Amino acid sequence: MTTLIVGLGRPDRGDDGVGPAVVARLALDDRRDVESMLLDDPTTLIDLWTGRGLVIVVDAVTSGSPPGTIHIIDATTDPLPQGPWAATGSHAFGLGAAVELARALGRLPTRLLLVGVEAETFDRGRRLSPVVAAAVGPAVATVSEALDERR
Repeated sequence: MTTLIVGLGRPDRGDDGVGPAVVARLALDDRRDVESMLLDDPTTLIDLWTGRGLVIVVDAVTSGSPPGTIHIIDATTDPLPQGPWAATGSHAFGLGAAVELARALGRLPTRLLLVGVEAETFDRGRRLSPVVAAAVGPAVATVSEALDERR
């Protein structure tokens, strides 16, 4: 079964671009069983992950932790904390809302791993802040470890 990795966010909104940055840096050429995509709107996630085995979503989060902190949660086994995924970030309908709606509809994938990187800024027209840019490598390692563990 193909694993789906989603980089959620907008590269022109400061640290909201961390999801796409992580997915862009992942070396997936030798992994034929992995599909990756970039999205800036979480409303399409439910249709994308329904019926899948493992789905990994990488997104910027705001919980009050220091910028660059990496949060990891298996949303299929753990309830979403009120902090990182409860807020909508720069999305009108946030990742947390998509997860909980899918849970209520019975449309979560078999395993849904959320990798959140604590953001510092969502300013329009800005690139990743230095501290969040420095967290891209560790976030890539986190996703790679999850891919290796599924085998």
